Amino acid sequence: MKRFRPGIAPTLVVLALLPLLVFLGFWQLSRGEQKRVLLESYAERRAAEPMPSEQLSSTQDPAFRRVRLHGQFDAAHSYLLDNRTRNGRPGVELLQPFHDQASGLWLLLNRGWLPWPDRRKPPVFTTPEQSLSLDAWVYVAPGATFQLHADPANANWPRLVTAIDPAKLWSELGRNGFAYELREEAGPASYEADWPVVAMGPEKHLGYAVQWFAMALALFGLYLYFGWHNAKEKQHGSGHESTQHV
Repeated sequence: MKRFRPGIAPTLVVLALLPLLVFLGFWQLSRGEQKRVLLESYAERRAAEPMPSEQLSSTQDPAFRRVRLHGQFDAAHSYLLDNRTRNGRPGVELLQPFHDQASGLWLLLNRGWLPWPDRRKPPVFTTPEQSLSLDAWVYVAPGATFQLHADPANANWPRLVTAIDPAKLWSELGRNGFAYELREEAGPASYEADWPVVAMGPEKHLGYAVQWFAMALALFGLYLYFGWHNAKEKQHGSGHESTQHV
């Protein structure tokens, strides 16, 4: 131990930070694995044939399952989901209630992305008036059952929001509705519908994990270096004092 004297303060810092950095590294690895499983599940379900809308309510795990719908949009109650960019362009996503005739359910259908370059003017969109047949898939946010975000009560329509709670909308409108958002596939009633499944892929989580582990290794390396360096300085100092006394 005489050859290693890191000091009390550096030891306390390392004891506090090193476990945290290692934990964050393993947490990022875990998140990356979750995203990998999610993407595999998404790919399998997107390759399957759309299921009838009547089966939607009884499906225990509806996430990312394709559904065939036939019904009509409610143009009077539109949401504009703000802060959505595509290729560096600002915009919004348009979500509208859709009444499916086969199941009798109300569904909150995301029709896709709209550009919004000038925020002084509202986004321009149109809503088909006739009944439509279309395909969509159930979107469930990763890591959560569904998000609870309040939008302004009794606000005018269309409503500009940053997140949506479908259950609250159905309660406000007094309708029997599905609790998750559905994202429309490309078709005559959709806008830009090239949907990313996750905002951050598994490879980015792996990169962040490597960074956290590298920081932990660097911290531990510095701790060892200064511990040995301080011990040598103290040893040289003691030797110099002994020479002076002689």
